[in-house]
Amino acid sequence: MIKKKTPAPKERPEPQAQLNQPALQVLLALADGDKHGWAILKDIERFTNGRIALSAGTLYGVVKRLFALGLIEDSSERPPIHWDDERRRYYHLTDTGRSAATAEISRLESLVTTARSRKLGTPQVDQ
Repeated sequence: MIKKKTPAPKERPEPQAQLNQPALQVLLALADGDKHGWAILKDIERFTNGRIALSAGTLYGVVKRLFALGLIEDSSERPPIHWDDERRRYYHLTDTGRSAATAEISRLESLVTTARSRKLGTPQVDQ
């Protein structure tokens, strides 16, 4: 008996995974340049007006996950030696990371548009 070979299933790209808020915040912090961990934490606090303050443990868990997904990598650039601390590790947003952040922002914009069309999230005007 001759068995017919079953063609291999076509590889389908995985749908873009949703980023959780801390992951998106880290990608946003790296969008304007490479940073070390403490600078990422401070940048997130600054651009959220203190509403979000990640702990170091949360940050490094997120960083580990973003590395595994190829969304960030170690930076090849370092500041001048008189400004640097050799213990610091600098992170760089990859092209894949930039695309993932852009996709997540688009998803969130769509969600906000839907919420506003249903009278949610719209500022109330006193009459």
